[in-house]
Amino acid sequence: MKRVLLAACVVAAALPGIAAAAGPRLSVDTSDYPTVRATVVTPTPVGRVPELTENGENVVGLRYSNLGRQKSVVLVVDRSQSMRGQALADATAAAGRFVRTKPRQDRISVVAVGSQAVQLTGFSTAPSEAVGALRGLEVDPVVGTDLYDSVVLASQALAGEFHGGRVIVLLTDGQEVSSDTSLNGAIESARAANVAVYPIGIESKSFRPAPLERLAAATGGRYIGAQGTAALQGIYTALAEELRRTWQLSYMTAARPGERLAISAAGVTERSFVPGRREVAKHEPSKLPDAFFEVGPAAPAALVGLCVLVAAIFLFRAPIGSRLRRRIEPHLGEERRKRDRGPVQERFATASTVLRATERAFGHLRVWHALHRLLERADVPLRTAELVYVAVGAGFVAGLLCAVAGLASLVILAAMVVGGSIPILVVWHKARRRLTAIEDQLPDLLVTMAASLKAGHSFRQGIQAVVDEGQPPASKEFKRVLTETRLGRPMDDALAEMAERVGSKNLSFVITSVAIQRQVGGSLAGIFDMVAEAVRQRQQFARKIRSLTAMGRASAYVLVGIPFFMLISITVMNGEYMDPLYHTSTGHMLMAAGLVMMAVGSLFLRKIVSFRG
Repeated sequence: MKRVLLAACVVAAALPGIAAAAGPRLSVDTSDYPTVRATVVTPTPVGRVPELTENGENVVGLRYSNLGRQKSVVLVVDRSQSMRGQALADATAAAGRFVRTKPRQDRISVVAVGSQAVQLTGFSTAPSEAVGALRGLEVDPVVGTDLYDSVVLASQALAGEFHGGRVIVLLTDGQEVSSDTSLNGAIESARAANVAVYPIGIESKSFRPAPLERLAAATGGRYIGAQGTAALQGIYTALAEELRRTWQLSYMTAARPGERLAISAAGVTERSFVPGRREVAKHEPSKLPDAFFEVGPAAPAALVGLCVLVAAIFLFRAPIGSRLRRRIEPHLGEERRKRDRGPVQERFATASTVLRATERAFGHLRVWHALHRLLERADVPLRTAELVYVAVGAGFVAGLLCAVAGLASLVILAAMVVGGSIPILVVWHKARRRLTAIEDQLPDLLVTMAASLKAGHSFRQGIQAVVDEGQPPASKEFKRVLTETRLGRPMDDALAEMAERVGSKNLSFVITSVAIQRQVGGSLAGIFDMVAEAVRQRQQFARKIRSLTAMGRASAYVLVGIPFFMLISITVMNGEYMDPLYHTSTGHMLMAAGLVMMAVGSLFLRKIVSFRG
């Protein structure tokens, strides 16, 4: 019993840093402004992300990784000639114990460093591979210690891992002597891969811990000093326990360069300093110029105010002008007439010059003509240029909202595409509904025209009867035909234009029949009766086919919707489980492959349930 107590006292005396680190700890890194990184060590392992505040306010857009739940770890073991004998045996035994007692989901890789850094194993959740590599580790016969190169090698290996938590545990008893990479290069490499470095130094009289302390502080890790290799077992055990209580947090700060921050988490407050504008420009030359930060928030606020003023002028100019005309008219002796509210394009008279220029620039494109035809079929009182600007504005707003939410660039681009498509899809839906309404009204209109012709009226009078007795939207289209003929356009051309404008195959069939009859003669009323019956039978046949294929269409909707439903449900219930799918290249490839396969399957299902008679 006395021996056990004596050994415990020796270990405790050798590990003053670990005893001090048992409580909560917070370290903050603002060197990647505007991204602020924080490493939080809670007093006990917790499953909920610690609350993080900046200057007393809860941060927005917090990204986090729990090292106690799952992480990828690279064990870097010094095998230089100074580790010969018992030192290397103690180091590999302590590292092996660390591997055997790791959490089940942790992925471990081993890197040996001597005259050069070598990755001995790939990442694996099974401890046997890493333990076997550690047991077979031998002293490097060539003099040298590539510590910084080993950090770069380990960081590059961790960059391809899907776990958000990434850690390097570096064990050495000497100094850097032969790396091609500098200390700053090693730090930048670790930061780029979002890696926390935990150096363990076997300290001696000639050992200088300052570079390793700087490496740990700059990456969110912690330097641990050991007085001898006998203490390594306890150090690795304490480090494993600390990692179970560690959270890595990051967010985009709204603080300006040069501002002081008070960041709090787990009951600990750490005061930090945002780099000045010159330091920010030095690290990120593509950012805004120094003059932007010198003027403060006044210039952006003035710019936003100017944009709001211009928008208000565009919106309210036409109503104000018409109100002024109404007030002046009685004094001018003019007859006051009721003015109907004009179409939408007349209410944007201020922007007419821009719209005309846009029409001239893009009016020759085939897509432009397709949008124009779509607006006509939907009977929406908009110019093509106005629809394009509405779509661009909707896409910009959607992208701006995603950017404010801190989402990835790919998500922002997708949001802009979806947002810009929404106005066009709304117009397309209105056009489809209008086309369906015209086709439903067509048999009754033909019967009405046939009855008018049988009563001795002319073809023009039959169209007028449809306009008087029919219902929109069909009556509106035939009224436009009569208006065009009154202006001198031939009846056949007006009818052909109406058929092309509406886009109905049944209506085109009717117009073709009328054109043939007008050329060769015959009973037009009888043709209308026959065509009306044919159209009605075609519609009934189409409805029957649609009812017979309803189950196939429902199956297609369900099969396409289930993956998205499961994706959203699992993301809401356990977001960390889906992180590899969202934040790794392999996950992106899997999602792209899934979307492609779903698209191909949808085409097959659509082919199965479609029928063209």
